[in-house]
Amino acid sequence: MIDHIVMWRLKEPADAPRFKAILDTCAQLVPGILRFEVSIREEGLEANADVVLVSRFADEAALAAYQQHPEHQKVLQQLGPLRVERHVLDARVPG
Repeated sequence: MIDHIVMWRLKEPADAPRFKAILDTCAQLVPGILRFEVSIREEGLEANADVVLVSRFADEAALAAYQQHPEHQKVLQQLGPLRVERHVLDARVPG
């Protein structure tokens, strides 16, 4: 299994709910997505990012299929202009 964790800092933090809604459309794109949770920064809780995606894929092939999926590519085009920074960590999960 592969964990795919991505954090974004947005140009306008107020865009976080819209960013989340767009990203949530990717949750069912390909077989092999085992977990797909998008969260946004909450007032009063520590955060260095405005939006975070915590996802898990069955294997590297499922992650690659997700990343290359045409709908995912369209979402990237929509989200790119909204962000200032993007940080990602892909990690193997024993299973």
